[in-house]
Amino acid sequence: MDQQERLIWIIDFGSQYTQLITRKSRELGFSSEIITLKESRKRIEEGLRPKAIVLSGGPMSVSEDKNDYEFLIGLDDLPTLGICYGMQLMAKHWGGEVEKGLQGEYGHAKLHFEGDKIPGCPAEFNVWMSHFDHVIKAPKDFKTILMSKNNIIAGIEHESKPYLALQFHPEVEHSEHGKDILRYFYEDIAKLKSDWSAKTMLIEAKELASSVGDEYVLCAFSGGVDSLVAATLCHEVLGDKVHCFFVDNGLLRPQDYHHIELLKRETPLNIEVLDCKELFLSKLDGEGDPETKRKIIGTTFIEVFEKKVHEYEASHKIEFKYLLQGTLYPDVIESLSPHDEDGKSSTIKSHHNVGGLPERMNLKLLEPLRFLFKDEVRVMGEQLGLKHEWVHRHPFPGPGIGIRILGKIDQKSIVKVQESDQILFEEMHNLDVYNSVWQAFTVLLPVNTVGVKGDARAYEQVICLRLVNSTDGMTAEWSDVPRKFLSKVSSRITNEVAGITRVVLDITSKPPGTIEWE
Repeated sequence: MDQQERLIWIIDFGSQYTQLITRKSRELGFSSEIITLKESRKRIEEGLRPKAIVLSGGPMSVSEDKNDYEFLIGLDDLPTLGICYGMQLMAKHWGGEVEKGLQGEYGHAKLHFEGDKIPGCPAEFNVWMSHFDHVIKAPKDFKTILMSKNNIIAGIEHESKPYLALQFHPEVEHSEHGKDILRYFYEDIAKLKSDWSAKTMLIEAKELASSVGDEYVLCAFSGGVDSLVAATLCHEVLGDKVHCFFVDNGLLRPQDYHHIELLKRETPLNIEVLDCKELFLSKLDGEGDPETKRKIIGTTFIEVFEKKVHEYEASHKIEFKYLLQGTLYPDVIESLSPHDEDGKSSTIKSHHNVGGLPERMNLKLLEPLRFLFKDEVRVMGEQLGLKHEWVHRHPFPGPGIGIRILGKIDQKSIVKVQESDQILFEEMHNLDVYNSVWQAFTVLLPVNTVGVKGDARAYEQVICLRLVNSTDGMTAEWSDVPRKFLSKVSSRITNEVAGITRVVLDITSKPPGTIEWE
């Protein structure tokens, strides 16, 4: 299926929850895509039409916004769902009244139905509000179907046309019966038929992979979930035309080395390991600034990767035409901005190690997972026959241990993080904690504390444990793990890792903190 054939266009007006609309739509079996206002206008001018549109929330006020959005609303009686700001746009367009808020409403709110209930929903339920302006009078031919406890109109529906508008966010987990309400719009109002499934995802990804024909494909292989699934998929379609290169930068954990050896033995992938430890460490010597460390690691990766690949091409008499990347849909969405004329974001993550490689090596990009979310990639991995534990590994950042040593990097510091991380990894499996945590790791802090080892005073460093739960890393909560587990990990680290006297636990959520310390 071509991306422009998706059933639903989600027009992004800047809501922090827009990705969740796509996720929830897919869970209900309906394909969708997030596009900018400019892209939607372009497509409509070209004669393209979706089966339904969703107008997302956003930070703007309809009383001040000058965007020409009216061409979207009710286009040829196209089924339209407005969420928060989208509801206010619809109300204003059809002659309702929107009041500029003096005080916002954020967080949980209790709603009740005015008249008939939506199937699957009780008479009263809690939702997540996030708005400033609100509708004070529904447009002509619209009926009010939901009201909040604060007497704010929370939902309106057209009496004869396929239009629904909501003041709250049905896509977030905090909204009870959000999926029931979305299902009501898609099935009862828009009359859509399901077109999205795990089978559909796999077929589309294979079609993308097969588009390269007989060309050779290069993969900067990390062994993580995304690169493993992408490489396995492409190998199944293209065979030995896919070549995987794994760069050992000396900033890896024991579990990473073991995992790569396992994949070399138990998968058909052609994996070439490039030992570049000394080069990376020499470049990082004496550097303590976190952003500079990231850039050194990324730049060195590109330099060494380019050199080694050209040597491989010369010795094997082949030429790579494509670079395979495990780009996911959140990465694609991050490159779009609803507020920018060209729809391009100025913020690109500096830790994407393969950044710059396609242009430098004159390669075309192959991104077979670019329309999928992380959980969908895990499902696809198991469809492809990969082991459950392989596709459910915790995320690991491109710069590796380099950003888990706060301050300057040296070999002794690397060993402290490697050994402490291995203990954490082992005990998560021993005490059945690993699968209940999204990501876990250790951080070496640049402070010394007094301790006692044996009968002697010790003045050594501190290891911090970081365990979080998340869906996609955009937000995260610290993981409430058993005391017995923490006690065992702390005891082992202070006894077995030379130079560590104390272990602490980071209980900061994201936001305000980030998952990684650097």
